[in-house]
Amino acid sequence: MTLSKRSPCPVACTLDLIGDRWTLLIIRDMMFFNKQRFEEFLESPEGISTNILASRLKLLEELGLVEKQPYSNHARRMNYQLTDEGKSLRPVLKVVAAWGLKHVEGTQVPSFQNPNQS
Repeated sequence: MTLSKRSPCPVACTLDLIGDRWTLLIIRDMMFFNKQRFEEFLESPEGISTNILASRLKLLEELGLVEKQPYSNHARRMNYQLTDEGKSLRPVLKVVAAWGLKHVEGTQVPSFQNPNQS
């Protein structure tokens, strides 16, 4: 998928792809919580709505960051998994988490994974 660019700045271009309120949280859930199914993403404490979740999963698939595969005979039941390109966002999420722990009062390491681990 090709989006129009506001500028050639790599920060701006990256934010155009993954900088909305929900996208990195979905990637976080896949990467650190091992979530794969639509219903599992809905259980996250941030409370994403079903229409936004569906939209973001579709966008992530179009961007090549996520791939989906059916997990049952029901055609609409899908597992979502990060592609290698999606997995390459791990260092970004770790740095964002570390920054938040240091600079945002009240944040804490989730019990699922220490952001400093590989």
